[in-house]
Formats: sequence, C-alpha cells, structure tokens
Amino acid sequence: MLDIRIEKTLAPKELPKADNPLKFGTIFTNHMFMMNYETGKGWHDARIVPYQPISLEPSAMVFHYGQEMFEGLKAYKAEDGRVLLFRPDKNIERANKTNRRICIPEIPEEDFLQAIKAVVKTDEAWIPEKPGTSLYIRPFVIATDPFLGVRPADTYLFMIILSPVGAYYPEGLNPVKIWIEDEYVRAVKGGIGEAKTGGNYVASLRSQVKAHDEGYSQVLWLDGIERKYIEEVGAMNIFFKINGTIVTPQLNGSILPGVTRDSVIRLSEEWGLPIEERKISIDEIYEAHKNGTLEEVFGTGTAAVISPVGQLRWEEHIMKVNDGGIGEFSQKFYDTITGIQLGKLEDKFNWTVEVK
Repeated sequence: MLDIRIEKTLAPKELPKADNPLKFGTIFTNHMFMMNYETGKGWHDARIVPYQPISLEPSAMVFHYGQEMFEGLKAYKAEDGRVLLFRPDKNIERANKTNRRICIPEIPEEDFLQAIKAVVKTDEAWIPEKPGTSLYIRPFVIATDPFLGVRPADTYLFMIILSPVGAYYPEGLNPVKIWIEDEYVRAVKGGIGEAKTGGNYVASLRSQVKAHDEGYSQVLWLDGIERKYIEEVGAMNIFFKINGTIVTPQLNGSILPGVTRDSVIRLSEEWGLPIEERKISIDEIYEAHKNGTLEEVFGTGTAAVISPVGQLRWEEHIMKVNDGGIGEFSQKFYDTITGIQLGKLEDKFNWTVEVK
C-alpha cells in the first residue's frame, strides 16, 4: 500500500460556475498525483500536490524518443452522492500492457488504483453533477532521464491530473460524420497500435486535419497492409450492425483494446444479441450499405461513451446510415452504460468502484 503524502494548495481555484460548459480538457482541478521511478529503487515518493507546472531538462528523453504512456477514465457523482469509477481495473491493465510494450516499469495495480482514488477524493468537490458531466482522469508516465540516446530511460514520472468535463454532446446524442482514410496508415501489427501512447495519436493528425477540412469529425482507419480491413476510429473503436448482427473488428495487435468496446461486447452477450469480433472489409461495409443491410454504425470510447455515426465517406462513396439518425442499439448501449456509470441501473458485472 502506498504511503501518499498530501500537500493541499494554499491558493485554491474557484470551482467552475454552474453555466460553464466545461469544454473537454480545458479546466484542471486544484491537485495532482505524482510518483517517481528510479532504476534500483523502484516507484517511490507518492504524493498529492497542488496542480502546477513541472520542471524537466531540455534533454529529458520523453521529448526526444517519445517514451510515454497515458490513460483516460472518469469519475461520476451518483444521485445518492457516491463517487463512482467505471472499470478502472481495465484501464490499469491496459496501462501496464502499454508500459510493457514501450519498456516503462509497470505500476502495481493496487498502487495505481489507490493513487486514482486518493487524488479523486482530494478534489471530489470538482466532480460536476449536471446530466452528462463527469470528472475526467488522466494518468500518464513520462521518461525523464536527461540523456540523448535511444534506450529505455532509468527514471520516470507518473502523474494523474483531473479535469471536469461537460456532456460530450451538449444538445443530445448527435450522429457524427466519419471519413474513411485510404492514403495514410496509423499502425500495423507488431507496432504500437494497441498501446495507448502519444505516437499513435500524432500519426493520425494529418488525416484528422484532412477530414475536418472536408466537413468530417473523425477518421476511420483501414489496416496498414492491405488497406481494406476496418480497424478503428481516431479516438474510438467502431461497431456495425449488419442484417441484425453487431460486428466489430477483432483485436489484432494494431487496434486499441477499448474499455467501452469490451463493455458493449459484454452487454451484447448478456442480452443475447448476435455479435461477432472478426475481420471486416470496407468492401463488405459498402455492399451492406448498397443492399440495405447496414443498419447502424457507432463508435465507443471513454469521452463520448457511444458515438452514433450518421455518414461514412469512402473514396467517392457517401454512405448515409440509418437516415442520419440514432439507431436503436446505439441508444440502448448509451443509456445502459451511462446508467451503470451513474449508479442509476443495476451493476450486474460489478463494473463500478466506489471512491471512499
């Protein structure tokens, strides 16, 4: 068990006003968690301190070789006042999988969870309570050695920062338009596509800019070898409902194993819905659209939970989905998952963890 030293701020920031839209990733709470690693000493000096800038050498290895991991999860305020985390064990498991892939020392799971709970408890007052709002939790690790040379670092900094966020869709669950990328590649099996590290996201920026310029909000990636199999959206996993069956790309080493993705699969199985994890080609999607069997498309992720897709663009083809509206199952998954997260629905899977 970690011995966490807590240093409270002497200059607390004012809580956001009730009418603040809480734009994602722009407001940060009073405190943050920090813990250091040193080869031969391990993880040490766990502490919660006032939110503040950090000091790094210009030669810190994270700047030059990109050795860093990050995660994202949320805390919710239930109607009965409890503070709930949603499946933090899955985020911690994925974080350590990323750590192994990019040679960052793993963080003991119980220590990781204790750190999350401690910093959330410290800034509990920052958890918004309006419908659709939550406290976003961003754990991350960076390599801090002041050294120029390609090798795993000997020193690291583990941090957790918190940000109150508003509803992803302030005006309701609005379907998005998605651009299917056929020029650039995000990841290939054997690379770091299944790791949650910044390199995956910077690789997507050029396509994201191109898609935005064309009026599309997200990019859907095809595989990097044959350029024909669906992989994932820039910030989400993807699901298709084809002729009554829910289909999602199988994890193949280049797709991020999303926590919400896993939740949708588990719920589908619980409800007895036909669901398949398999390779699915863009040609199959196009044919399903042409013959009228492409019934729903939706993305899954921590930020939006469920993101209905109203339109897909592939090359010169424009595929409108479900008349651009929200599908029955997209809505059902959203209502169920958010209901569990907020403690409104029975948690049959024991997915929520209370912060006390």
